[in-house]
Amino acid sequence: MRRGTAGTQSQALLLSASLAALAMFTVIPSTARAADEQATSAPKVLRYAIRAAETGFDPAQVTDLYSRNVTAGIFDAPLRFSYLSRPYRLEPAITDGMPEISDDARRFVFKLKRGVLFSDDPAFKGKKRELVADDLIYTIKRHYDPRVKSGHLYRFEGAKILGLSEVRAESLKNKTPFDYDRPVEGLRAIDRYTVEMRIANSDPRLLYHFADPMVGIVAREVVEAYGDRIMEHPVGTGAWKLGEWRRSSRIVLERNPNFRDERYHEDAATAKPELADAVRRLQGRKLPLVDRVEIAVIEEAQPRWLSFLRKEFDMLDDLPSEFAPIGMPQNKLAPNLAKDGLKAVRYERADVAISYFNMEDPVVGGYTPEKIALRRAIAMGVDLDQEIRLPRRGQAIPAQGIISPGVTGYDNAFKSEMSQFDRARAKALLDLYGYVDKDGDGWRDLPDGSPLVLDYSTQPDGQNRQLAELWQKNMDALDIRIRFKIAKWPENLKAANAGKLMMWGMGWSADVPDGENFLGLGYVGSKGQSNKSRFDLPEYNALYRQQHGMPDGPERLAVMTRAQKLLIAYMPYKVHVHRIFTDMTQPWVIGYDKNLYQRDFYTYVDIDTDALAKAHVKK
Repeated sequence: MRRGTAGTQSQALLLSASLAALAMFTVIPSTARAADEQATSAPKVLRYAIRAAETGFDPAQVTDLYSRNVTAGIFDAPLRFSYLSRPYRLEPAITDGMPEISDDARRFVFKLKRGVLFSDDPAFKGKKRELVADDLIYTIKRHYDPRVKSGHLYRFEGAKILGLSEVRAESLKNKTPFDYDRPVEGLRAIDRYTVEMRIANSDPRLLYHFADPMVGIVAREVVEAYGDRIMEHPVGTGAWKLGEWRRSSRIVLERNPNFRDERYHEDAATAKPELADAVRRLQGRKLPLVDRVEIAVIEEAQPRWLSFLRKEFDMLDDLPSEFAPIGMPQNKLAPNLAKDGLKAVRYERADVAISYFNMEDPVVGGYTPEKIALRRAIAMGVDLDQEIRLPRRGQAIPAQGIISPGVTGYDNAFKSEMSQFDRARAKALLDLYGYVDKDGDGWRDLPDGSPLVLDYSTQPDGQNRQLAELWQKNMDALDIRIRFKIAKWPENLKAANAGKLMMWGMGWSADVPDGENFLGLGYVGSKGQSNKSRFDLPEYNALYRQQHGMPDGPERLAVMTRAQKLLIAYMPYKVHVHRIFTDMTQPWVIGYDKNLYQRDFYTYVDIDTDALAKAHVKK
C-alpha cells in the first residue's frame, strides 16, 4: 500500500467495508453486553475470542496454546513469571520464597505456602481441601504415567528425576498401572509442605518449567474420581474455576471463592512506561480484578475482528494478519482506532511457524541421501517473501533456524539455507536424486517409479487456506503433486502426536525463555510430544543433552548452533517464519500487557465500568 493520502483513503474504505459486513457475523448482541454491565455494581466481565478450539483442561495432557492459557488460570504452578516485569523474572506463586537450589543444580527444595485451598468439588466430599507436598509430588509423577500420555515428559526426563524413569519403564514393560505410591529417591515430602527433588543431570534452568502450566498442581482424589474425563473437570487452586464449557464454542471462567488473599503487586519501575499509571491504580487490589472471563472460539478471522470493532469483546487476542493493513498500517495503530481510545501491543511471540515432515513416513521420511534431498528441495521451493507479503501481511520475519528471537540461544548473526528460495536449485536437486517424471504424466515420481504425492494437513480457516494455495503454487512449480487434508486443530494435533500425518503446518510458541524449548522439537525423548516430526538422530540427541546441562554463555550457544545446523541439514522441519503479533484492547481495559510466559493475563487486568458504560451510551 502506498504511503500518503491515497493509502489513508484506502484504509478508511477497507474499514468501512468491514464494518458494513458486520451484521452477517455478529457473535454477541451488543445490547445484551451493555445491559450486563451498565451498573457499576454488576459483576465485571472480561470477554475475548480465540482462533483455535481448545482440547481440554488437564495440565499434564494439554499442549496447545489456548488450552494451556485456560489451565494457567485454574491451576497454580509452584512459580510464575512476574506479569509486567521486563526482562522476565521468576517469582513465587504458591511457594514460600524461591526454591532452594544446591548440589550443582541437582537438588531442589520447594516449601509450599500454608492454607492454599483447592476450589470446591464433589471429589472432596464436602470438605475444604488444602494443597500439600504430596499434591506436588503426585502432579510430577503423573507426567511419568504412560496412561496419561503427557506431552511434557521430555522436560523432566532431560533432568532425570532419580527413580521415576525406572517406575515408568516397569509399568510399560509389565503393562501394569503406574505405581504412584512407590517411593523414589528423587521425589519425597520432607514434611507436609516441603518437597525435595533430586535429579541426575545438572539443570540450571529447571525452575523455568515450574512456572509453566504443565506443573499446574492437581489433587489425586479429583483425578481418580473423574478418570478418563479429567480433561473436562479441572479442579485447581488458581484464581479461577471452570463455570461453563461448550466444546469448541465457549469457555467461561468464574472466580474461585476459595482463592487465597493474593494482591496486585507489580512494580511500575520494571514495567513499560505507558503502564505506570495502571500499576499505581491497581496496586494492592485483591486478585483477580474481574469476576468472570468469557472466551468465545471463533476460528474465522473476519467475525473475530469485526466483533471486536463493535465493542462486543474487550480485547483482541492476535490481530488477524489479513486485517493488519487496516488496524496497524505501517505497523502503527490506525489513527481512527487511536482516536477511539483503543490500545495496541505489538510483540514477537518467541515462536516458529513450521511445516514438519514425518520422518517415519515412507514418502518424505528417512535419513538416506535421496530422502534428505527431497525434503531440502521442497523446503527450497517455498517462496517465503511471498508468504510474508500475502497471507501474513508483513507480520513475520524469515526464519534461519528452529530457535526464535527472544530466547537464550538465538543468534541474530546466524544465517542459513532455511530461508532460501531457489526454485532452479530445488529442481536440480530433485533431478540429481532421481525424482523425475518416469511415466510422462507431467509430475515427478519417486526414484523407484511410484507416484510422488505429498499429503499436507491444515485447518479450514482463511489464513490456512491462503497458505495452502501458496503451497499448491510452489509445488506445482516443482512438478510435485500435493494434496491437502483439512481438519480442525484438535484433530490434527491428536493425529500428529500419533505419527499419522505426513506433513502439517503449525506454530510452536516458547513455554520458557530458553532455546532448548525449540531444540526439543527434534529430540528423540520428545518424539510424539513436541517432536511432531519424530526425528531421531544420535548426533543431534547427544548435542541436545550436552547443552542441557551447560550454563548460559558462548560455549552453550555454540553447541545449540551445531544442533540447529543438523536440523537444517536433515530438514525434518521447514521453519518458515517467526511471527509478529498485535493484541488490542478497548479503552476500558486497564493494565494489559503481553507476557509470553504468564498466561493468565485475565487475572491481572481490570475493567473500568464507567468508561465501558459511557462507550455503550455513545454507541
